Amino acid sequence: MNLVDSSGWLEYFTDGKNSKLFAPAIEDNDNLIVSSINLYEVYKKVMTQRSENDAKDAAGLMMQAKIIEVNASIAVKAARLSCKMNIPMADSIIYITAQVSNAIVWTQDYDFKDLEGVKFFKKESGKNKK
Repeated sequence: MNLVDSSGWLEYFTDGKNSKLFAPAIEDNDNLIVSSINLYEVYKKVMTQRSENDAKDAAGLMMQAKIIEVNASIAVKAARLSCKMNIPMADSIIYITAQVSNAIVWTQDYDFKDLEGVKFFKKESGKNKK
């Protein structure tokens, strides 16, 4: 299973330089999970930078995968991780969501860089030329 972090989704949606690196995970719906936290982050970012219609389109694509809601177990495990490793709340919830789902986190967010079960890609600036 795979979980693409918000940074990967946004890279994919904007056709950033690393977009092709995230495509295999995003385009494999049968093996893709989405944290409800990622859905929130991506929807908000797309809505503020583009439009609500674009945000709805992005959310529609994300919701083709299995959405994993934050439950009590994920919340408590994420809080422990956040305290132990000083990782922000949202990233802790996303990481624990992947862990309890036996999924690999695909990301370019440095908060995940040294965690086990993470496929980290260094952020490249600019867009791909078509």
